[in-house]
Amino acid sequence: MKTAKSIAVVLLLTVSVPAFAQNADEGAKLYKKECRSCHGPTAKGLASYPRLTGQPVEYLIDRLERYRAGEKFGPNTPLMAPRAKKLSDDDIANVVSFIASKSK
Repeated sequence: MKTAKSIAVVLLLTVSVPAFAQNADEGAKLYKKECRSCHGPTAKGLASYPRLTGQPVEYLIDRLERYRAGEKFGPNTPLMAPRAKKLSDDDIANVVSFIASKSK
C-alpha cells in the first residue's frame, strides 16, 4: 500500500505540482517546524546538512519512509529518524510537495 501511494505521489508531482498547491502549503508549515533549522529556509542545505531541492521526488519519499521505518543508513540517521517517525504518509507527500515546489 505504501508503495502504491508513493507511486501516486510521484506521478502527481511529476505531472502537475499545482495540483498539490494545498498540500505544498501544509508541507511548508511542516517543513518550517521540522526541517528548516537543518536544511535551511529554502531546502538548499546548511553547513553539513544536505540540499533537498533538486533531489528527485522518488528519492525524498524513499529516504523519509526509510527513516520513518527505523532503517539505519548514513550518518544522519540519528538526527532524521526521530523526526521522520512522526510523519504520516500525507505528511511525507506534503513536505515533499513543498520541497519540489522550491526546485522549480
